[in-house]
Amino acid sequence: MTLNPIKNLDEVSIYKELRDKSIAKDKSFIADSPKVVNLLLQSNLQIKSILATQEYYDENRELLKNKNIPFLYLADKKLLEEIVGHKIHHNCMMHGVRPESIPLENLGNKIIMLDEISSTENIGSIARSAAALGVNSYLLPHQGPHPYARRALRVSMGHISMLNVHMYENIFETIKYLKQAGYTILAAEVTEDSIGLAKLEVPKKWVLLMGHEGKGISKEILEVCDKTVKIEMVEGIKSFNVSVAASIMMYKLIHP
Repeated sequence: MTLNPIKNLDEVSIYKELRDKSIAKDKSFIADSPKVVNLLLQSNLQIKSILATQEYYDENRELLKNKNIPFLYLADKKLLEEIVGHKIHHNCMMHGVRPESIPLENLGNKIIMLDEISSTENIGSIARSAAALGVNSYLLPHQGPHPYARRALRVSMGHISMLNVHMYENIFETIKYLKQAGYTILAAEVTEDSIGLAKLEVPKKWVLLMGHEGKGISKEILEVCDKTVKIEMVEGIKSFNVSVAASIMMYKLIHP
């Protein structure tokens, strides 16, 4: 394992330039903290470099020794903070390449799908719950925040790497394809026709569609879904946070 002490900050400028919502030409990403980085190292992701302290490299020598990572940059914590431009509470960062979108036909029988989710944190939180519950297929809109965005990765604790991710362009065409492939589309929304989660008969192949944090799922989209499902709540409470609702619903669908 050959370490490269930083001689010029330009060598590692990507760690400062690639912010949460920015996308590099090569579709790369930045991850931070040892827990996140180490989980990503166990995946098949392409890793371009690691920027870390001697302490990190000493503690993770066995994990790194068989990895073909082009650059292992070495810096002390003070220099790390100078590079990223703010105080940090970890000693490790990674520069990797986002995986290609998995084709729809290669997804599993249990899919969590998002429509216009605006919060990067919610995208990461839902990914972490999906991985924990065994829902290993994640469908997201191409125009929204990416699950490999810096903050989403941090919130998911790197568990997004355990999921098959498909980024779709058109929600109506995607739903049409999934229905033709035998999936039942379950829209998480409170309507007059919504089925209580406790009473739902869980189909063999399902897609759970979660809507926007504020607007929910539009009438036009609801019309092309098979069923609407709601979580039974006490009177006076209108909704859960979308990541909490997704977790509750996925658990019920996995354990009917």
